[in-house]
Amino acid sequence: MTQAFSSLRINADRMLDSFNQLALIGGTADSGVDRPSFSEAHLAARAWLRRHIEANGFEFRTDGAGNHSAILSCDDSSAPTLILGSHLDSVPNGGRFDGALGVMAALEVLKTVRENGIKLKVQLEAMDFTDEEGTLVGLLGSAALAGHLSKENLEKPRGGRERLLEGMARAGLSDVSMLSAARKRETLAGYLELHIEQGKRLERSGTDIGIVTAIVGIWSYKLSFIGKADHAGSTTMEDRRDASLGASAFALAAREMVMRDFPNSVVNVGKMDFVPGAFNIVPAQVDAALEFRSPDDEEFKRLDKALLELARSEAARFGLELQTEFLGKHLPSLMDADVRGAFVDSCDVLGLSHMPLPSGAGHDGQSLADLCPVGMIFVPSVDGASHSPREFTKWEDCVNGANVLLQAALRLGNG
Repeated sequence: MTQAFSSLRINADRMLDSFNQLALIGGTADSGVDRPSFSEAHLAARAWLRRHIEANGFEFRTDGAGNHSAILSCDDSSAPTLILGSHLDSVPNGGRFDGALGVMAALEVLKTVRENGIKLKVQLEAMDFTDEEGTLVGLLGSAALAGHLSKENLEKPRGGRERLLEGMARAGLSDVSMLSAARKRETLAGYLELHIEQGKRLERSGTDIGIVTAIVGIWSYKLSFIGKADHAGSTTMEDRRDASLGASAFALAAREMVMRDFPNSVVNVGKMDFVPGAFNIVPAQVDAALEFRSPDDEEFKRLDKALLELARSEAARFGLELQTEFLGKHLPSLMDADVRGAFVDSCDVLGLSHMPLPSGAGHDGQSLADLCPVGMIFVPSVDGASHSPREFTKWEDCVNGANVLLQAALRLGNG
């Protein structure tokens, strides 16, 4: 790594201008953004991205999964590609920084490399992945690129098949195109991503950069607690088979069990639907959305078994039946040691403090982790807020992250 490379920095004002332009698309009155995957706002953001890529003189590419890319080629057309990226889709009524910062930083790295006449030994690609957030499937574009997307994923998506079909039609995509987007291992040099932390650890510790050690696995089920509908006034308490009791007891017991026995994991019951759902009828059924996460593969498997056993136990305690429907799983992924080392070296050159962190959120990198070397860095989130209009990261921290991304790309692309 030459001294000249080490002194390079991204253009902070230029990146801010691009970031602010993007934030207007799907922007909300409370400073958030609303760009669910394949929504009108999301497609408008992608159209803006394409114009921006082409206006800046880069080759634009898209694939069968709808992933959008800017390409900076090297002299050797057979050289593998180092991808930098993130995503432009958001959760409903989300924040400006989640995903968007990573895409704008990736583009800024390409601009900086090109304008300084740097010749790397890899192709550089700045990518916006499709449907990272899971409005439709989750990690859709990255799973397709890695060859992990299955026909079943598309036929039974978490957001519903009809919604997925409508979205793909708007984007000009299909099941066939999605399943043909996989890349070959030998064509990839690696994947790097800058992201906001979405937690408080960096801010609390006063640390500039989090170097991700692993990305959590995510497992989800629909649990149906089934009892019997009865008159809520004339049925005595002891005679009820109240489905809400089993579901509620499970949610409380799951929290206690995870905090006690699975210290590196988290569990969430994020939605409950009551049937028939009336003031004066004892609930006959409650459908609960269960999700749990862990960065450790063995703990992940033990937690799955323990939670299902707990659900069966709580259902039986209240005289209920339990039905389970598997909705999806992404395995935990370790980040590549060499890429982590490149991030450490980059932070040191830039004089930035850093710490190792597991990611409690899912990211596109976990789809690619068994295909190529993958690494991620985090920058601080103010008050840990994310998936909310309150989401905010100081611009100085965004610039720090983009410069670490640049330096790591130079190190890995010059090896």
